[in-house]
Amino acid sequence: MKELLRLQNISFEIKEHRIFEKVNITVQQGDIIGIIGKNGAGKTTLLRLLNNDYSPTDGQMKQIVKDLKVTMVEQETESHSFEAVTPKEGELLEKWHVPNVDFSKLSGGEKLKARLARGFAQDADLLLLDEPTNHLDEQSLDLLTKQLKALKGTVILVSHDRYFLDAVATKIWSIENKTLIGHKGNYSSYMKFREQKRQTQQREYDKQQKMVERIEGQMNELTNWSKKAHAQSTKKEFPKEFYRVKAKRMDAQVKSKQKRLERELEKIKVEQVESEYTVRFSMTANKKVGKRFLEVKNLTKSFDGRTLFKASNFTIQHGDKVSISGVNGSGKTTFLKLIVGEEMAQGDIWISPTANIGYLTQEVFDLPLAETPEQLFHKETFEERGHVQNLMKHLGFMASQWTEPIMNMSMGERVKCKLMKYILEDKDVLILDEPTNHLDLASREQLEETLAQYNGTLLVVSHDRYFLEKITTSKLIIADNKIRKQLNEGQAQKDNKEEICLRLETERQEVLGKLSFMTPKNKDYAELDLRFKELTKQIKELS
Repeated sequence: MKELLRLQNISFEIKEHRIFEKVNITVQQGDIIGIIGKNGAGKTTLLRLLNNDYSPTDGQMKQIVKDLKVTMVEQETESHSFEAVTPKEGELLEKWHVPNVDFSKLSGGEKLKARLARGFAQDADLLLLDEPTNHLDEQSLDLLTKQLKALKGTVILVSHDRYFLDAVATKIWSIENKTLIGHKGNYSSYMKFREQKRQTQQREYDKQQKMVERIEGQMNELTNWSKKAHAQSTKKEFPKEFYRVKAKRMDAQVKSKQKRLERELEKIKVEQVESEYTVRFSMTANKKVGKRFLEVKNLTKSFDGRTLFKASNFTIQHGDKVSISGVNGSGKTTFLKLIVGEEMAQGDIWISPTANIGYLTQEVFDLPLAETPEQLFHKETFEERGHVQNLMKHLGFMASQWTEPIMNMSMGERVKCKLMKYILEDKDVLILDEPTNHLDLASREQLEETLAQYNGTLLVVSHDRYFLEKITTSKLIIADNKIRKQLNEGQAQKDNKEEICLRLETERQEVLGKLSFMTPKNKDYAELDLRFKELTKQIKELS
């Protein structure tokens, strides 16, 4: 393969904070490289270095191919122009069903597809994509995968989507502990390699520690003998010279073993395996009041002459956990905005007056970017500040970020800042629009676990089916200009099983009631007794 770019001893730091150091790696023509790492590890920074937006603190990036054309598609932008659209870009916009309206009126998925269309239309030698799967529905994700596989150029992309990385990546670059690890293969292949490497390192470390313990034990034994010999050489009843010589010999052996240990450690020094990166947080709801949270009657919403949904009717109870699904542009975010009063529509929307709602938008520019977490989460007492700082630590932030502007944070860290608000405030209703976008895998899994245990009402827009299956029990589907409510398949099966159990238990109680008025001599007793045993067996099998 033809080499395009070479990174030699690259190090980069921002305000004395070292992001990564001594990176040595090459980019070859035809590669599709997936960059992975936790939020704040430096994935976007690395893309910006490759795009020449930044210069490395140390080292150099050497272009092997002259006049290398590089194009970058950012993960989020506040604006985008549709002026001077090229024929190829127009073809992709049509293929990806991006409507020709003002950029600000597009859905999150449509905005991303508009930027992707421009990026792909550039025919770059090196295409850089930052989180290209965020917001995309299943159909659009499939088109993106096919587009990447058909591309003749080279692609380096950042993603937290394991399935996508498995489908497209030929190489993985993993940023861990300020170093860059390169691996030929997809995400699953890398994770298998990483686990094997960690297990080997742990075995070697354990072996090393046993050697250290053995030699240190020998040294301690010799030291004790030496001390005893030194003590005996001072006593009159013992021959002093004999014990003095013996003590010196022991001291020499201790020094010899010490040097041997140092030489062995220098030769085979194995570091202890780093603990896996984890994130910890929890959310609780205030005590719910009333039965219904939301009731919708004849809801109709049109947008720029296009009907999103009409004559829709449904109810959401307090404690329901509901996913909202539909293709890009179907009106999912618009529906959420209707609930919180940011949009108007025809029909009736009744919301419980006791509901304390937290609304997490999918935007990452609606935070006060010039403020620091210290200013954003202003607390009067030392104890309150300590609580917030401890939460930040559990979310994977560094201590120094407490006083750094939010604009310096990665997109994933900005999402975590928004999540912190709802962690610190007990909301009994959470409305979450694409909450997993930008989050690293550890944060996604913790959010998944937290929301599964959350005791309030939940409305979630997400294209992550695995995530939704874990945390929701019913769904609102926006399709064919309607919003329809239905139970998740798993929940429907569970409810159906509970209904069957209830019916069987009712019949069993009726049979038992009849048996209680009979004796075994009664002509119907044997038949009823057999039915009672059959019902008991069926209930046990369903339980």
